[in-house]
Amino acid sequence: MTDTPAKPVLLTGASGALGRMLAKALTGEGWTLRMTDIAPFPDPVPAGATFAKADLNDGVAILRLAEGCGAIIHLGGVAVERPFEEILGPNIRGLYHVYEAARREGARVIFASSNHAIGFHERTETIGADAQLLPDGYYGLSKAYGELMGRMYWFKHGVESVFVRIGSAFPEPKDARMLATWLSYADLERLMVRCVVTPEVGCCVVWGASANGRMTWWRDDARAQLGWAPQDSADPFARQLGDKVSGDPIQERYMGGLFCGIGYSRPAPAPAQLFE
Repeated sequence: MTDTPAKPVLLTGASGALGRMLAKALTGEGWTLRMTDIAPFPDPVPAGATFAKADLNDGVAILRLAEGCGAIIHLGGVAVERPFEEILGPNIRGLYHVYEAARREGARVIFASSNHAIGFHERTETIGADAQLLPDGYYGLSKAYGELMGRMYWFKHGVESVFVRIGSAFPEPKDARMLATWLSYADLERLMVRCVVTPEVGCCVVWGASANGRMTWWRDDARAQLGWAPQDSADPFARQLGDKVSGDPIQERYMGGLFCGIGYSRPAPAPAQLFE
């Protein structure tokens, strides 16, 4: 990869696992990064990067960090299912601050959305990027809201966005579900590069999954427009993980897996009852 953005890139959520990986990889490609997180950065700050501790609830801090940036890779916020009040500040109010900063700077937003924005689609389906949003909890709801906010900022203000619906981004897949949803770190890095350096993206969705043989759920996204094709695959792990399932009928029925079962209180529905 040789593409280097002309302007600095703001990376939120820099202290998390994905932020740390991207910080190392992107600065290694010569990028200038401004990194931020509510938690301290646990590694030495890479050459070509700066780090400032900030809360996404602090709109003034986010505006200052975004000054002069050409893109914001927004990984920040609560990254697991939590009660609504814990999601509200960082994931919803914080996202508003990110988009306001992008509007002021004319910057592009690469929003780390999630498969949990569509988590209550059944695994027997094959859905396109324009499928109905069916969040599987408050976390997924915040990601669906984020995509809607990005669309509003595109149509109202011309702020470009790429919504990356991340499947399961880990060094290796961990269970049978991830044989479909796994996104390798290398594929994620390559995708982030294309999201930032592609000349025009408008407002689009890309499924964040590697070239997994079991990935039959998701199709028709913006990867061709971005010039991205995943190069890795979960298939070599199939023999050791193929039988590693939860045994929970709700988790195994829906794309969102575990998150679908958290707090689930209705009887397991028959197919005809799903959308009553």
